[in-house]
Amino acid sequence: MTVVGPFGDSVRDPALEAELQAGLTAVEAGLIEATKSDVPFITETAQHLVRAGGKRFRPLLLLLAARFGDPEAPGVVPAAVVVELTHLATLYHDDIMDEAEVRRGVPSANARWSNSVAVLTGDFLFSRASSIVADLGPDAVRIQAEAFERLVTGQIQETAGPLPGEDPVAHHLEVIAGKTGSLIAVAGRMGAMMSGAPESVVDTLALYGERIGVAFQLADDVLDIASDGRESGKTPGTDLREGVPTLPVLRLREMAGEGGSPADKELCELLDGDLTDDARHAEALERLRAHPALERARRDALSFAEQARRTLDPLPDIPARRALADLCDVVADRTA
Repeated sequence: MTVVGPFGDSVRDPALEAELQAGLTAVEAGLIEATKSDVPFITETAQHLVRAGGKRFRPLLLLLAARFGDPEAPGVVPAAVVVELTHLATLYHDDIMDEAEVRRGVPSANARWSNSVAVLTGDFLFSRASSIVADLGPDAVRIQAEAFERLVTGQIQETAGPLPGEDPVAHHLEVIAGKTGSLIAVAGRMGAMMSGAPESVVDTLALYGERIGVAFQLADDVLDIASDGRESGKTPGTDLREGVPTLPVLRLREMAGEGGSPADKELCELLDGDLTDDARHAEALERLRAHPALERARRDALSFAEQARRTLDPLPDIPARRALADLCDVVADRTA
């Protein structure tokens, strides 16, 4: 069995793997070309994260979706470049808001240069994505625009927090669907659409993309608490230390508010305190790892992965469908 793509997901068909690798190589070349500018400094900043690498999850999913039509259709690789450029642009902006110093093992653009350079580079990438998608037709432009609106809406909702009386868990899931699920849904939709797949298949793969995107993000929520860092690629409890709401913490607060034990309320008070203190952070992490809220969050992630798997049922039984189903197993492996 060979390996390709994000998170070590396995593609069991050698011919499919070879074709996907060729497609990803073409996407990589497209990303380098799309981030060139007549201004050398802009080329340097725009290619900063491209050359740092990454999972290329969205292009891989798009290439798999294209297998349900003609995967060699001329719009497939440019569409994959569009979704990855859009994703990269959001990372530049996210790092500014998060005051991040490292991204993909290299200094973030805001840390290396400045916030102004980072935000303008993100804007540059959005403009290049828009230019490419304009050549793919008005339907592609509309899909990209609607996804971008959802993405920004999700970020604003996360920044603003839940409204008074709003269920924090439901709010968190809505944020994830907008910030993460929307663009992965575009990958599924655009791959199938550019390949000429039937409309029913296009819709199915878009829904699958959104559901698997939410599942992976919820798995990351679990990993922030449960991982030793090797799987997630970041220090355990990073979101916890920074006060970023993740599903295990939200489930804990929900349980504490529904007649939880004094220990639950005490743990909530610990989380409300200063977790930049290493001792308090270590205690909070240890107690959360032992709390039923973590298992409940894990079940939530697995539920979305299973929904994604069931979404594939109407599709023809081809190697690409089996590879997409295997991604659902990756969620289970990541949260185990």
